[in-house]
Amino acid sequence: VEGAWARTSPMAATAGAAYMVLTAGSDDVLIGASVDASIAGEVQIHETTMVDPAELEGEDSMDDGAMEDGDHSGDMGVMQMREVGRIELPAGQAVALEPGGYHIMLLDVSTPLEAGQTFEVTLDFENGDDMVVMVEVRDEAPTS
Repeated sequence: VEGAWARTSPMAATAGAAYMVLTAGSDDVLIGASVDASIAGEVQIHETTMVDPAELEGEDSMDDGAMEDGDHSGDMGVMQMREVGRIELPAGQAVALEPGGYHIMLLDVSTPLEAGQTFEVTLDFENGDDMVVMVEVRDEAPTS
């Protein structure tokens, strides 16, 4: 696990997200994550995707202001977050959890995430042991 970070959250936000790059030594699957209840009440694995607006009609979409970069819409479609049950981790291939893609979604955040704060996320893997990762809250994404 490399580059684990979370973005600061506005004072009224009840959601946040954590990002990192995962590289498995052998084929594995990220199947869940958790944090201490003092950080968030629920944790989910999410993916942000571009969706054709016609596909959204009549569908409940997650629109609680939790989009890490805001709701983006335009002629091409709408950015939408959806919970996914798993993220495949092919052996030796880096899989990025990043804004606009896969991420660890923190719901019912207890207090706003503030720059400089750190917290632990426990990652649950299908074939391997759980892993505890230290996440640093930042104002901006780290540069590589």
